[in-house]
Amino acid sequence: MPSTRDIRRRIKSVKNTAQITKAMQMVAAAKMRKAQQAALVGRPYADLMNAMLAEAGPRIASFEHPLMQNREVKKRAIIVVSSDRGLCGGLNGNLFREIGKLDKGNTTVFITAGRKASQFIARTKRQLAAEFTYKDTPTFGEARAISKFAQDLFLKNEADAVDILYTKFVSTLVQQPKTVPFLPVGKIQAVTAGVNAPEQELKSAGVRTDTFEFESDEETVLGELLPHSLNFQMHQILLEAKASEQSARMVAMKNATDNAKQLIKDLTLEYNKLRQANITKELLEITTAQMAVG
Repeated sequence: MPSTRDIRRRIKSVKNTAQITKAMQMVAAAKMRKAQQAALVGRPYADLMNAMLAEAGPRIASFEHPLMQNREVKKRAIIVVSSDRGLCGGLNGNLFREIGKLDKGNTTVFITAGRKASQFIARTKRQLAAEFTYKDTPTFGEARAISKFAQDLFLKNEADAVDILYTKFVSTLVQQPKTVPFLPVGKIQAVTAGVNAPEQELKSAGVRTDTFEFESDEETVLGELLPHSLNFQMHQILLEAKASEQSARMVAMKNATDNAKQLIKDLTLEYNKLRQANITKELLEITTAQMAVG
């Protein structure tokens, strides 16, 4: 049985841990609000850009672009977007479980964004084509570098298809691993927040659905806008992943703080019981000694 000194040491240690997790919870909460706002702010821009692409696409029946070339998938590249740090619950674990479903052995190569993904791919001895990192506030330049590398793989026929595996931000308590096709670019259609959106939904989201007039012509606009749309899609995914990470970390640190407080209560109760037992034992010893003397 532990002594009162041992229990006091454990209580002090748990209190110190609780202070750390509480501080990390507050930091994550502040970053979470910023990351969530950044992820949500980018969605209307994505809606408008996809609405423009959807408007221009049907006008050019013969439009072809190297990034839209469909071919037999002999080798697939997967961009895995994870966090740089841990302490965010099961966020990365849930993401990495999806890799097992997507990995087809030697026909799959991986591009990682985030240190945790790089470590996992290296630990499981999978093929790593490139690794990238991104900041707490992902920049468009960081996203463009990842997107450009994936586009180069596709254009050089080193990958016949590219998918992105990331954690989609749904709410503070819900983050879902999701795989989306990146290359080749499929049929262009308007989308809202990652799902197909009919005209009335676009209007309700504040996106104009009027007929667009293109200057100079639709083919030139599509040729320039298509790579940009892929870069922006990558940027939006980084924002979604960062919002998911900070939300998961805030919830994980809150749970850790609550568990530490409950453990302190249990240890304090155990300490008081042991202390009371020791006092009772001492009183019995004193009483027994007095009776023996008497």
